[in-house]
Amino acid sequence: MALIKSISGIRGTIGGKPNDNLTPVDIVKFAAAYGSWILQEGHHTKIVIGRDGRISGEMVSNLVINTLLGLGLDVVDLGLSTTPTVEMAVKFEAAAGGIIITASHNPKEWNALKLLNNKGEFISGEEAEWILRAAENEDFKFAAVDKLGTYTKDDRLLQKHINAVVDYHLVDAISIKNKNFKIVIDAINSTGAIAVPALLKALGITEIVVLNEAINGDFAHNPEPLPLHLKDLSQAVITHQANLGIAVDPDVDRLCFVCEDGSMFGEEYTLVAVADYILSKTRGNSVSNMSSTKALKDITIKNGGEYFSSIVGEVNVVKKMKAVHAVIGGEGNGGIIVPDLHYGRDALIGIALFLTHLANSNKSIKQLRNTYPNYFISKNKIELPLGTNVNLIFNKIKEQYKNYPINTEDGLKIEFDNDWVHLRTSNTEPIIRIYAESNFEITANNIAKRLMQDIGKMM
Repeated sequence: MALIKSISGIRGTIGGKPNDNLTPVDIVKFAAAYGSWILQEGHHTKIVIGRDGRISGEMVSNLVINTLLGLGLDVVDLGLSTTPTVEMAVKFEAAAGGIIITASHNPKEWNALKLLNNKGEFISGEEAEWILRAAENEDFKFAAVDKLGTYTKDDRLLQKHINAVVDYHLVDAISIKNKNFKIVIDAINSTGAIAVPALLKALGITEIVVLNEAINGDFAHNPEPLPLHLKDLSQAVITHQANLGIAVDPDVDRLCFVCEDGSMFGEEYTLVAVADYILSKTRGNSVSNMSSTKALKDITIKNGGEYFSSIVGEVNVVKKMKAVHAVIGGEGNGGIIVPDLHYGRDALIGIALFLTHLANSNKSIKQLRNTYPNYFISKNKIELPLGTNVNLIFNKIKEQYKNYPINTEDGLKIEFDNDWVHLRTSNTEPIIRIYAESNFEITANNIAKRLMQDIGKMM
């Protein structure tokens, strides 16, 4: 498995040979390159580090921390934490940057270094290129023995993050508490087992059931929070007669809900529901990526705002949000970005705002879901053999469908009247993603199937 180097971080499978996988050699090189970028930027020397519950997390964290100390940088180690908490902690600590050690939704053999700037936001493509060049050329210089960095362990910053969420002006903890919700959580054997129950308790919720609570990184199922992987959560919601279920990914930046009858609220509709609530209180614009449901556009227009799309990738969504002064944004994978809290996907603020919306609606979660447009997205992927010429495949697809409107800003997005299909290579896996949306589930599945067959023939 080749290392994947993108705007989503430096990512690979643990073990194997350097330059092919995420080995200790590669981890030290990329951490040193990032630290060198921090030093040349001229900010002060404090870096925040946090990790999810992966099996390899402690090993990777130790390598990163000691590499940064060797460069003369000061490290604040959050230990087991979440991606949004590290992002917030960079701001809390007025740090020069941060590194999140997580492969997000990838299986347990993966890990990654996600790199942040001094705003607690993901670095830009240009900054990533600088770091990749420095790593490749081993262009870094370590500090003398009397100039080594300092190490501090601080596990209080998660609570500070939770306090900021509870105190957010559109979160209504009193209404949430008064509803006496009973909630089941799928913590997927990672740091959601710490963060989500702590948040719910801070919101006044006392009846909480946690599935996959042991933080051991041996994920009980595929950690991507998709319906296929959440059957146990659905059954537990029914068994415990809960009001709803909550699923997060291992680093707690993606979020989806299960209704009281065990059906899926839909990860695409996490952002739709939160946006509906925010836009009903604050008139403004919204942003999601090109692979997300058009329901967000419908909701935004209903509330008097304007909708904008971006290319896929959190850093691209954030860039577009800033350009159009969006008050809410995110991605259809269950990622919520609330800019006046921080510019990062954050399941914790997503949970608090969703529960506020649900409490104030006086509806069940199923009834709330039925108030939104009922579009269907078929989400599929094709694994790429080493050496696949994706550009050639996409050019052939473009020629085959030349009579339809095609957007090439991010892979290929083809419009079929009211339906669409989006083909793009992943930033996090060696795959082509094929997403199709329609008013009818069978139509969405058929569009995706047709394009997958086309790609298969061309490969």
